[in-house]
Amino acid sequence: MEIRGTVHEIGAINQVTDSFKKRDLIVAYAENPQFVEYVTFQAMQERVSIFDNLTVGQDVEVSFNIKGRPWTNKDGMTTYFNTLVAWRITPLQTQQASKQASAGSFDMPAPVDSFGDQDDDLPF
Repeated sequence: MEIRGTVHEIGAINQVTDSFKKRDLIVAYAENPQFVEYVTFQAMQERVSIFDNLTVGQDVEVSFNIKGRPWTNKDGMTTYFNTLVAWRITPLQTQQASKQASAGSFDMPAPVDSFGDQDDDLPF
C-alpha cells in the first residue's frame, strides 16, 4: 500500500533488544485538509536507515505493509495491535520545485525538413 503526505516527525533509532531495533516516522496525511491525520509508520532492523535522508516538511510517498497481532493480558483479555511497516520512502517534488525545474527547461525546436517540398512517396 502507499500513502502520500508530509513528514511531520522523524524518530530516533530505538534499540529494543540486542538483536532488534526500530524507528518511527510520523506523516501528516491530509486527504481532507480540514482534518489532518498523523499516521505513524515504523521501520525495523536494517530498514531503519530509510528515514535517514528525510526532513520535516518534506512531501513523501510511503510504501508500507499492515501488520496486526493479538496480545492477551494476565486476565485473559485480548487486545489487538496494528503496525504500519514502511519498506520504501519516495520523496515527492513539491510544486515549487517543479516550477523551478520547468523554468529551466526549454522546448526542442521543430525538426528541419532537409528535403524541402519534395513528394516523399515512400513504399512503406
